[in-house]
Amino acid sequence: MAREQWTSNLGFILAAAGSAVGLGNIWRFSYVVGTEGGAAFVLIYLVTIFLIGYPLLTTEIALGRKTQKNPVGAFKALAPNSPWWLVGAMGVLAGFVILSFYSIVAGWSLAYVFKALGGFNAGDDFTGMFVGHITSVWPPIIWHAVFMALTIGIIASGVVNGIQRATKILMPVLFLLLIVLVVRGLTLEGAGAGVAFFLTPNLGDVTGETFLRAVGQSFFTLSLGMGALITYGSYLKREDNISDSAGWVVGLDTGVAIIAGFAIFPAVFALGFDPASGAGLAFMTLPAVFAAMPAGTIFGFMFFLLLSVAALTSAISLLEVVVAWVVDEKGWTRKQAALTIGGIIFLTGLPPTLGMSLWSNVTFLGMDILDTYDFFASDILLPLGGLLTAIFAAHVWKTKNAVEEINSPKGTIVFGNWYTILVGYIIPISVAVVMVWGLYTKLFS
Repeated sequence: MAREQWTSNLGFILAAAGSAVGLGNIWRFSYVVGTEGGAAFVLIYLVTIFLIGYPLLTTEIALGRKTQKNPVGAFKALAPNSPWWLVGAMGVLAGFVILSFYSIVAGWSLAYVFKALGGFNAGDDFTGMFVGHITSVWPPIIWHAVFMALTIGIIASGVVNGIQRATKILMPVLFLLLIVLVVRGLTLEGAGAGVAFFLTPNLGDVTGETFLRAVGQSFFTLSLGMGALITYGSYLKREDNISDSAGWVVGLDTGVAIIAGFAIFPAVFALGFDPASGAGLAFMTLPAVFAAMPAGTIFGFMFFLLLSVAALTSAISLLEVVVAWVVDEKGWTRKQAALTIGGIIFLTGLPPTLGMSLWSNVTFLGMDILDTYDFFASDILLPLGGLLTAIFAAHVWKTKNAVEEINSPKGTIVFGNWYTILVGYIIPISVAVVMVWGLYTKLFS
């Protein structure tokens, strides 16, 4: 059966940007910025995005288009009879693990769409509302199942009729909702303190873990190291430009994260809430913000709808990584693969879902089950996968061949010797140093 391809370059850009734009840009980015001191983290994150994220994202897309294969097949095609295919397998595993807990958080956001419709009222116990939801048994499981069903349905429909059609609708909706929320946040009295927190760096707050989280966040939000961009790149036509398209994807992804910061922190500071609320920022602090602002029910509904839309655009790319591998390597039909793999991922997500209620005392290195999944995938598998992909592109595939693939056809952004230096040396060394330093800080200090 002929491999499906994107019907247009715009279709690819929106799908790849949809893969990148997700909970990582809004839920994860906002709470990491809040807990890591604000603008100092944002500065390190932006440097990481453009010096590490963009070259690696372009490399992964090129690997996919060159081989027209899934992550495992791509490494096998370019380095046959070698263990390099394990890097692709690591990406498939990362996508699998991330979606298993990503769907849980996405389920929370779906549930809060309906909670917001019921109205957030000043004086409500929003912490109790959130804790009550996540520590109950059945509601989180049901919403986890609903979100996975939506994701499976889109993937089962195919690349063009499923992924491309969905992202062409969802991405413009996402941007529209986000802009409305920014305007509302910036027009609140006292919003300037939130803008200052977001834009004025205090480098004294920076630690080794700050760098690790910045690298982990850039990999998480750009879908690096999890095989998604290799998979999406494999559906590109030969005449589609890579470097400019990758630039659009990075720009859209980073833009959404920054715009989300302007939507969230001015409102948080204007109404006197703590930006360092951690992972509960979106679910405990922001409902209180919406309750305190005029027309808060409308804006609360829009925010959680935005969060759910963003989650869905990323989730479909995560499931597609594993489905593409099964379809290519095992010969399954797309529908069979989507239903089976999606069902297994749903079951894999049950331990962290139930961990909030039945196994709340189970910890690993001081982390609950959900945080353990996140730590293993985001802070270990993704940076390690990106590091090994850079080494592979530079020293096995060779940067000469990678540059030739990226520049064919040549775009506005032309790759040359700077790419060889970055991918061959700077990226592997810097990611390795940050991983070791950050993990040491996290585990032993």
